[in-house]
Amino acid sequence: MKMGWHQDDRIKSNVIHVRLKDEKIWIEEDRTEEGIATDLLQAGVPREDIVLAFHPPRLRQFSEFAAL
Repeated sequence: MKMGWHQDDRIKSNVIHVRLKDEKIWIEEDRTEEGIATDLLQAGVPREDIVLAFHPPRLRQFSEFAAL
């Protein structure tokens, strides 16, 4: 999570948001440089268990990951 101030406004945003759903890893938000999916693959998680949920469902079929 990024937090801080911009003049008089409080700023906060998630850098990463990952959840488990239906035995899959759903990446809802990923603002990291390399991508959390890359880290998961390197840790041995199969591609079919990773959902890039930040993409619309109609576009997920074109990724190398689970298309739910």
